[in-house]
Amino acid sequence: MAEYINPVVSDGQGNIFEIPGYTMVGMSLSGPIALASRDVIPLPEGSDLFELPARIALAQNNATGELMEISHYHGQAVLPVTAFMAPAYIQIARTAFRSRPNAPTLPLFSYTAVGWHRGRFYVAGKRIDRDQRQDLRNFEQARLDKASQDMLRRYPANRLVEHLVRNCVIRYGCPAARNFVLERWECPAPVSPSCNARCVGCLSKQGNESGFVASMDRISFIPTVNELVEFCLPHLEKAARPVISFGQGCEGEPLLQGELIEKTIKVLRSKTQRGVINLNTNGSRPETVERLCQAGLDSIRLSLNSAQERYYSRYFRPRDYAFEQVMESMRRVARYERWISINYFIMPGFTDHVDEVKALEDLLHEIPINMIQTRNLNCDPELYQRLLGLESSPDGTMGIPGWLDYMAQHYPWLKLGYFNPPRVEMKKYWKLCPRKKTAVP
Repeated sequence: MAEYINPVVSDGQGNIFEIPGYTMVGMSLSGPIALASRDVIPLPEGSDLFELPARIALAQNNATGELMEISHYHGQAVLPVTAFMAPAYIQIARTAFRSRPNAPTLPLFSYTAVGWHRGRFYVAGKRIDRDQRQDLRNFEQARLDKASQDMLRRYPANRLVEHLVRNCVIRYGCPAARNFVLERWECPAPVSPSCNARCVGCLSKQGNESGFVASMDRISFIPTVNELVEFCLPHLEKAARPVISFGQGCEGEPLLQGELIEKTIKVLRSKTQRGVINLNTNGSRPETVERLCQAGLDSIRLSLNSAQERYYSRYFRPRDYAFEQVMESMRRVARYERWISINYFIMPGFTDHVDEVKALEDLLHEIPINMIQTRNLNCDPELYQRLLGLESSPDGTMGIPGWLDYMAQHYPWLKLGYFNPPRVEMKKYWKLCPRKKTAVP
């Protein structure tokens, strides 16, 4: 970097300060990495900072160029500081640290390298989606409070509306649920309290043996078709750039409620063709996916941490399906010429490794995927490395900036982003796809 960005540490009491004379570095699976100017941006509004217990910060000594451990500063013990970036940003490098023996497992967040320069924090990240639907500045609290109460009064007997307002908006501040009560953009529609996978980083359910605390409480009931249609239909008819999404962080696998979703889609599409009806899923039941396409599903987003079967299975730990069912679900959606996204969990040093890139390219050459939604992996990076059996120092990584450049150059028709797109955005990229389509989704 042309100018030094100082590393930051915490005193363990919530106080954060910079370390002069050192430069922030990042880390990937291949170890600490230097950061270029294009790798860092000002800390996005809405991001959070955390200290990392029982870990030692790593930084580069400006005078010697050596990588140094910083465990104390001015005689005081210090801890590494990390950033959990706001939505729409991709991690370029994670925080550089060394864990002490018996360090506790980190909770379900992503851990982005952060430093300080000329009066502000900087992170090793990049904005990957210009859509502002979850930008913090778009959520004014007084307006949210009024809209939440108005929504509860409008649907007094709807259990799902109550869940979205009281649990998701008021308790957790979920951006998608906030947009629902503000009657705009993407609206969540959770339907399933159960799941057929045991994802390591599941946000809504963790067993006592996992060592994690779930980030949110899962929905505890199955809504009815009427409960879903009651608020989804007005959203499709009136909202700006409307999207309805089954499959949320506060539920299990929506395909387990395939019949409910199918009936709901049929009712919605019998009344309006406006907007996008989307499914976020693990893709475990291809036959159900096909029925949903027949009913009028417009787009699907399938979650992958890897395009390689062995790594996928070690993270998702599927119960009654396998990687092949996920691939088959994508093939069936492609036959109906609907929009296909993959929800791709990004891990620097793994996602950008030549073996993973080759597997992803094989997938792209077989199936006309329209979009990769780059999502930062929410998991302790060292635990993830152990679970997947990854080498600590693999050769052949191109770096996340290099990976982004490579994908953009070789697949210009592929949208790299973060959010499920509205129909107008689909049309833009649909025209670029080299595989001819008979219709715009």
